[in-house]
Amino acid sequence: MGRVRVLRPHELGEGDREHWRELRAKSQAPRNPFMEPEFTEAVGRVRPGARVAVLYDGREPAGFLPYERGPLGQGRAIGLGVSDCQGAVLGQGPAPDAGALLRACGLSGLSFDNLEAEQRLFVPYAAEEHAAYVIDVEQGYEVYERQLRARSPKFLRTTLAKERRLGRQVGVVRFVLDERDPAALRTLMAWKSAQYRRTGRRDRFAQEWIARLVGGLAGTRAPECTGTLSVLYAGERPVAAHFGLRSATVLSCWFPAYDPEFAKYSPGLVLHLRMAEAAAAEGVGMLDMGRGAAEYKDSLKTGELPVYEGAAARPGPGAALQWLRREPTRRTQGFVRARPRLASLAVRTLRGAARLRRS
Repeated sequence: MGRVRVLRPHELGEGDREHWRELRAKSQAPRNPFMEPEFTEAVGRVRPGARVAVLYDGREPAGFLPYERGPLGQGRAIGLGVSDCQGAVLGQGPAPDAGALLRACGLSGLSFDNLEAEQRLFVPYAAEEHAAYVIDVEQGYEVYERQLRARSPKFLRTTLAKERRLGRQVGVVRFVLDERDPAALRTLMAWKSAQYRRTGRRDRFAQEWIARLVGGLAGTRAPECTGTLSVLYAGERPVAAHFGLRSATVLSCWFPAYDPEFAKYSPGLVLHLRMAEAAAAEGVGMLDMGRGAAEYKDSLKTGELPVYEGAAARPGPGAALQWLRREPTRRTQGFVRARPRLASLAVRTLRGAARLRRS
């Protein structure tokens, strides 16, 4: 491995960013916007431990590893906990030695939970493989809708009927793929926070850095990383919305939510159909709905992509501490996920606890 230089994200020069984009363009992996320099720079503005290791081959950058550095040199993928695609940005040549790279970064280890499948540098360290659910609209929305009609005719028929009923009973249904009104983003975040509390989950938007990150990315306009707020209106009232990141070919779905007052119309499902239609019209070929099983994902998906969870580590006390903090929780979650009845009980328990907190 050649020289490694560690920078804060804002210290990257335009030449560095161009090399980064060129490497991603040559990759066989989908052009997920979470893997672009703009996402790393946005995280750097809200997370003081954000760093980028620049790997050199001679004088030219040959690779990049974005990460966050914690106590005792414990490393984590950039934006861990919210980023839906993680890993190093490398060329097609021989991969560097993972241990040597971690040492050059001053890291005892590097945790990840949505490692990209093409990451040959870190995949050997994965402890679990998960499915990320995707919608393929490469051949156009009409083809996708025909596939849905053939595979799940009742689902599509029912969803479209609810969309028509929403239009008749509430107001003309209108969809905006890229809404710029800041009030709409605030509405989405309020819906999502209420959903987290309602289901007994930790409210991500109660964490200041996540709220600031989303706010910053909402104004990001780069060809391969554009913050995209999509809104479904009935009349002039927003009934469902989604905020995600878009490249020229991938729309990474991130924060979807809807107004519970209109739940009987399934506005979240209608929103996803209209997102798929609008994205296809823009030339986007894939919507990545991320990992985590959900009924709506099963209904909408055309396929799955593998993502990985685990940690690369160097021997030492820092890596041992990182393992002790991560593994018991990860193994417990895996145990529950593998047992549907236990998983169902866990969901009911979370919702019950949420109701008690609200009462």
